[in-house]
Amino acid sequence: MENQEQQASAADVLTQAIANKLDYLSTLQAAVQHGDDRQVYELLDQARYYQEIKKTRAARTVNHLAELVDNIHPQISHYLSDNLIDYLGHVYPFFYYEEYTTGRFHIYFGNWWDRRLFGDLDVVSVRFNFDQTEYQKLQQSFELEAQHQRLNTARIEQISSESEALQKLMDAQSVRDNQKTQLREQLKENSQKSSMPWDTSKIKDERQQIVDQLTELADQDEKALNAHKAIKENDDKILVLSKEDTILNYEKQSIRDAFDDFEHFEAHNQSLYADYLNSLIGKSEGGVKTND
Repeated sequence: MENQEQQASAADVLTQAIANKLDYLSTLQAAVQHGDDRQVYELLDQARYYQEIKKTRAARTVNHLAELVDNIHPQISHYLSDNLIDYLGHVYPFFYYEEYTTGRFHIYFGNWWDRRLFGDLDVVSVRFNFDQTEYQKLQQSFELEAQHQRLNTARIEQISSESEALQKLMDAQSVRDNQKTQLREQLKENSQKSSMPWDTSKIKDERQQIVDQLTELADQDEKALNAHKAIKENDDKILVLSKEDTILNYEKQSIRDAFDDFEHFEAHNQSLYADYLNSLIGKSEGGVKTND
């Protein structure tokens, strides 16, 4: 009799657990059918919803029922993306999105030439996952403005100095040629000196100094021969860096137009989930009906 009661109790527990899962899935299905994105988000992450939207911890223990739909997140993301991207288009008018595979979106900054791939949009989490390298360039660009500099100012100045030095090497070719002629004469004179035992070391040192100077001039000649190519490569590098600075200026102006400054931009990024879901409240009806 006791075993039968235990078996019946176990069946009740299992039946309730299955009923909870079915109830969760049917509630999620109904939310999708009614276009209730707010409730979909609540069902996907109840703990976060309670914390960021209701400003309280979940009243009941998180039930992990959302794990039931982990394997269809791409389809959920695809469904939720329409309204989210429409909202983002008003708040972040400079971001553009490309769904490169179902439910996954690249973020592009701007619609101008050479616009940057800036990261990915996580629709289910309502979160920007920015490319950290590109994001830091933008952040540093804002910081350098206080010094009246652009991101690549120092690098461009360094490359320009290298090109100036190479140009000077090219311009000084005739001077080096004269120096080499004089040094070769000195080398010839040195080799003709009678080397008394007490002068041997001195003559040897003089010869080595002349050879070292000729070697240095030969190195400069070699650099001068490749200078045209090196200067052209430097010009190309400066062009790329200047273009990047121009793009960053476009991006900074876009952020100022929408948020006034970079700090407000960052603050909006941090509160994006709450801001978006709060914008959905009042557009939906009903609430979560699952048993937790």
